[in-house]
Amino acid sequence: MKFSSQSRPISDLETHAAEIVRDITHSRQPLLMTENGEAKLVVMDLRSYEEQQEAIALLKILAMGNREIEKGKFRSAEDVFAELDEEDSQ
Repeated sequence: MKFSSQSRPISDLETHAAEIVRDITHSRQPLLMTENGEAKLVVMDLRSYEEQQEAIALLKILAMGNREIEKGKFRSAEDVFAELDEEDSQ
């Protein structure tokens, strides 16, 4: 999505709030709000925001895992499965 096709002046937020909410909720596309031609904020629907936050959380977990691997703090899958097998047999 290009913001150039989804931008409106910030004054529209005050005068057309209900329409903007309806459009964003329906399209699930964020809307760039400008003031004096300069980008000032992005408005998005709640469901999109929540999905974005979940994606960011997953990326953080992946980054943490990569750092652990780089530090050598990991075990091979074979070792983990062998340990699980030992626990099951007890």
